[in-house]
Amino acid sequence: MTVIIAFLANVLVAVAKTVAAIITASASMVAEAAHSWADAGNEVFLLIADRRGGRTKDQRHPLGYGRSAFVWSLIAAFGIFTAGSIVSIMHGIQELSETGPVESPIVAYTVLGISFVLEGASFTQAMVKSRRLARERGASTWDFVLETSDTTLRAVFFEDAAALIGLALAGGAIAMHQITGVAAWDAVGSILVGVLLGVVALILIKRNVAFLVGTNASPTLRARVGRALLASPHIQRVTYLHIEYVGPNRLFVVAEVDLAGDAREHDVARRMRAIEQQIEANAVIETVVLSLSVDDEPSLDFGETEA
Repeated sequence: MTVIIAFLANVLVAVAKTVAAIITASASMVAEAAHSWADAGNEVFLLIADRRGGRTKDQRHPLGYGRSAFVWSLIAAFGIFTAGSIVSIMHGIQELSETGPVESPIVAYTVLGISFVLEGASFTQAMVKSRRLARERGASTWDFVLETSDTTLRAVFFEDAAALIGLALAGGAIAMHQITGVAAWDAVGSILVGVLLGVVALILIKRNVAFLVGTNASPTLRARVGRALLASPHIQRVTYLHIEYVGPNRLFVVAEVDLAGDAREHDVARRMRAIEQQIEANAVIETVVLSLSVDDEPSLDFGETEA
């Protein structure tokens, strides 16, 4: 739903900005139009990411299709960089030498104001969701958005935040052009919007690449998984724990454990498989693989058990 709201908002805003850019001949409005069309196109990639990444695992993909969400989100991030950032910067540079008054500035201000309301509504929805999830994990909203494996939520959050900042930059640039009569201000606005989009794109690219090549789970998540394993009455201790993201909010867990009791090998195998199936019933666990610990291996410490 977050992506759909953002997509509809971006399409409406892109159409309005395009019309305003034609009427006003403003470089900042052209940059904003390119920004919104890039965002609208990126939402399509994010919808594909959600659909492809949500497919259930099969024999060819035993860890599921979750990583495809990172791939499509990476493509969306490159879209912001190329269609939004580069176009805005290049157009701004070309317009630096132009002169002349602002044409129909009221049109530009009206469209920017309406766009701010629409983008603000989309950003508010993403912010509310991010804050709620951050509180559940005991993290700040900023840290959660940066670290979360939910690449779609992060993309919408950053794109909408950049859209609001970009609208302020465009409005300020047009105002300075109108006040001073120097058209270079309008061109500078276009360049600044492009730089802003470039920064956002690089952040999103970096985070998606990190999840694709493999990134360590946070200490908090590692402790939560470790305590969850020890909460099982069948597990006495954990000596090895590997956690890997295989998709947004999807984990692959490998652990070496020491089981309670001294059952026969056949019974141990059945018990371990039953424990794996119990753990995999959790919505965030894609696959878990357990093996037996060696007696002399030290136990891992996951802090105090949660009440």
